[in-house]
Parts: sequence; structure tokens; C-alpha cells
Amino acid sequence: MILDIGFGLGAIVILLFPVVVSAVRVLREYERGVVFQLGRFWGVKGPGLIIIIPLLQQMVRVDLRTVVLDVPTQDVISRDNVSVKVNAVIYFRVVDPEKAIIQVANFMEATSQLAQTTLRAVLGKHELDEMLAERERLNIDIQQVLDTQTDAWGIKVANVEIKHVDLDESMVRAIARQAEAERERRAKVIHAEGELQASEKLQQAAFVLARQPGAMQLRYMQTLGAIAGDKSSTIVFPLPIEMLAALGGVVDPTRSKDRGEA
Repeated sequence: MILDIGFGLGAIVILLFPVVVSAVRVLREYERGVVFQLGRFWGVKGPGLIIIIPLLQQMVRVDLRTVVLDVPTQDVISRDNVSVKVNAVIYFRVVDPEKAIIQVANFMEATSQLAQTTLRAVLGKHELDEMLAERERLNIDIQQVLDTQTDAWGIKVANVEIKHVDLDESMVRAIARQAEAERERRAKVIHAEGELQASEKLQQAAFVLARQPGAMQLRYMQTLGAIAGDKSSTIVFPLPIEMLAALGGVVDPTRSKDRGEA
């Protein structure tokens, strides 16, 4: 009799062991379990050890870690009608496991498709120069649009990064010619500004020299000194009448003629 009872208990234990094992679940620190009871949402459990009532309850695991999603290359037409190929990467994570499981069938696929359409829509509003020079601002615009739309799914988009903006070979050559023309324009503007500043300084110097005759003589002597520094140069220069007058006067040709006749 005792042996029959023992065999009966052993059989019960063997039968119940798989049920007990299936009822015990262990969730890691970054995991949560969305529990449904008879098809209805019952609660979010975890992390740690949790018990699920077999046949009555079901659990769906949700990973709360940040997911890196590569957005496939998209054909984008900019506002100035330039066709480019753009790809990006987005970083997002689940912040509300209940919404991520109940509000959308597959939040990974939904987020990927939304990222592709948003990438085309946002970049299509900007010109090519903005795509190439203002990526940081465009990243923020795309991130804000995505984060607003995925909030209903319990998903937080933390960051968006545009990886590549690929252009046709003809467009690359056109951009190179444009950059060269821009550099030439800047060089001409800088040269013109230098000429303008130099002319203004020369005009100021002319006014000073015109008011001070002695300054003109001093400048004249400084120029002669600079020329005399080159030994291979032969200098022939006239003396101003004022300088000769200061040395002893000027001989009057008419007076000399009168003296000869006398």
C-alpha cells in the first residue's frame, strides 16, 4: 500500500514538474515581461524571478536596451531638384513595454519604416547645400519628428545620424566648379578691398604732404636714400628751385645778359 502511494506521488511530481518549470521565469535587469491573462493585459513584470500561471497567463519579453537601427539608403530629391542617395542610423529604446506590445504589431519594423519615410520627407524640404553643410541641424529635425510619432508606441528616439549623402558624378563636378568660382570671387573681393584701403591711405598721405611742404621734401630725401642703397643704380635728379634759393639764391639769366653787354 505504501509503495502504491509512493509511486502515485512520484507520478504526480513527474507530471507537475514541467508545469512548475514553465511557470517560473527569470528576467534580466534590462528585460521586462508584458503579462496577459486570458488574452487581456494583466501587468508588466520584472526584472528578476516571476511566476506565470500556466494556461491562464502568457508573457512577452521586451528588451529595454538602446537599439541601433540602420536605415537603408533612400533616394531623396532636394528642394532645388537634386537627386541624392542618403542613409542614416537611428538610436532608440523602449520606455513603455505595454504600449510597445499592444499599440503596434512589430515596433522594430514599424520604427524602421517610419524612419525611412521621415528621412525622405524632412530632407526633401532642404536644399543640397544644407544637406552637406548643416547635418547637425537636420539630424535634430529628423529626431524630433520621429520621437513625436513613436511616442504613442512607447518608444524614445534618442539620436539620428545621417551617414552618407551620395551624389552623381556630374553633380560632384558641378559642385567642384562652383567651389572654385567661389574661391575666385573671394580672392577678387579681397584684392578689391585691399586696393580700396590702399587708395584711402594714399589720399590721406597726399593731404598731409600738401599741407606741409617740408614733409614733401623729407619724403623726397627718404626716397633718394632708398634708391641709393642699390649700388648698380645711377641717379640723375633735379634740385628744386626752393632748395637752391635756400642755399644762396638763383642767378637771374636776364641780369647776367645785361652785365655781359655792359
